[in-house]
Amino acid sequence: MAQVQNPTTTTLGYALFATRWLQAPLYFGLVAAQGVYVYKFFKELWTLILMCVTGHATETYVMLAVLKLVDVVMIANLLIMVIVGGYETFVSRIGLQGHRDQPEWLSHVNSNVLKVKLATAIVGISSVHLLQMFVDVHHTSRHALLWGTVIHMAFIASAAILAYMSGPMVAHTDRGHADPSPAAPAQAPDHGSRQHTEPESGRAPAAAIPPQPDPDADAEARIRAAGFPARKVLEEFDQRHPRGFDREALARLGKADFVDARRNVVFVGPPGTGKTHLAVALGVRACQAGHRVLFATAAEWAARLSDARAAGRLDAELAALDDHPLLIVDEVGYTPCDAATAGLFFQLVAHRYERASLILTSDRPLGRWDEVFGPSAPALTDRLAHHAEIVRLDGDSYRTRRATSAWAD
Repeated sequence: MAQVQNPTTTTLGYALFATRWLQAPLYFGLVAAQGVYVYKFFKELWTLILMCVTGHATETYVMLAVLKLVDVVMIANLLIMVIVGGYETFVSRIGLQGHRDQPEWLSHVNSNVLKVKLATAIVGISSVHLLQMFVDVHHTSRHALLWGTVIHMAFIASAAILAYMSGPMVAHTDRGHADPSPAAPAQAPDHGSRQHTEPESGRAPAAAIPPQPDPDADAEARIRAAGFPARKVLEEFDQRHPRGFDREALARLGKADFVDARRNVVFVGPPGTGKTHLAVALGVRACQAGHRVLFATAAEWAARLSDARAAGRLDAELAALDDHPLLIVDEVGYTPCDAATAGLFFQLVAHRYERASLILTSDRPLGRWDEVFGPSAPALTDRLAHHAEIVRLDGDSYRTRRATSAWAD
C-alpha cells in the first residue's frame, strides 16, 4: 500500500532542503579567495625571477621560493576541490557528464570522499611546509622544527583514521546488516543450467559466494529496466562444471564493489560455459546494490551506437549512458565487425575508461580481439584491461552436454 505523505510535512521538508542554496555564496567567496592565491603566486614568481636575473638568488633561496610556489598551488588545488566537490555534494548537481575535463572523482563524490581527499591534500601541504623548514634548517629553531614534525604526524594520523572510518568501517557496518546466510534463489533456474544446480560432492561450497545485498525499494524496477534476457543469480551457477575457473574471483565480484571502483569484468571462454549467466548475475547484483545497469549483445550495442552516429548524436548518446554505472556487452566476437563498428566500440570503451564499468563476454581471449576489431583492438583492449578482472572459463558447453545426455537416454 502506498504511503500517504502529510502535505504540511512535505512542504516543510522541501523548504528546509531549499536552504542549501544559502551555501552557494560561500562557494563564490572561495572562488574570490582562489583569485587572491593566483595573485600571490604570480607575485612570488615575479620576485623569484627578479632575484635570479639580478644574481641575488642563492640555491637555498630558489628552493624555498619554489616550495612556496608549490605550497600556493596545493592550497589552490584544495580550494577548487572544496568549491567543486562541496557544491556538488551539499548544494546542487553540476552537469558535467560527458565533458572531457570532468574530474574522475566528481561522478562519485560524497561527503566521505570529500573529507578523505581534503585530509590528503592537507597532509601534502603540511609536507611542503615541513620540507621548507628542513631546507632552511639553519634559520629554523629546534623548537619550531620539533613542533612542525609533531603537527605533520598528527595530520597524517588524522587522515589515516578518517580514511579508515570512511572505508572499511562503513563496509563492515553494511555487512552487519546483511543476512549472514546466503539468500535463497528468487526463482527457479532456467532450462540451460537447471540440471547443474543440485549439490554435488565436488562442488565448491555455496558460502564462497557472498550473500545478495539488501535491495532497496527500486531494485526490481532497475532489474526490469536493465534488459536482461533472463534473470540469473550467482547461487544457481554450477561452479563444478568449468574445468578451469577462478572461484575467488567470483566471490570478489559477487560483492559488486567493482562497480563503485569503476572497474571492468571480462568473461572469456567457449560457448555454453556460463559467461552470459555470470554477466547477468553480476548485473542483477549491481541492480540490488543500487546501480542502474543496461544489458545488450555486442550486435545490439553496435546497432544502437550506429543509429546514434547516423542521427548526429553519438556524443550525446555516450553521455546519456553515463547514467548507467554498469553496461553489459554480451557475445563480443560472435558477429564480425567492420572498421566503422570497431571504431564505435572503441569510442564506447574509451568514453567509459576510469569513469564507469563494463562487463563483456567473449569466446576468444583479448590477445585475439584483432580478429574482431582489427587495428582498433590494441587501443581498445589496453583501456578495457587496465582496470579489469579477466575471468577465464574452460569446459564443454552446458547445452551440448544436455543434448548428449538426452540422446543417451
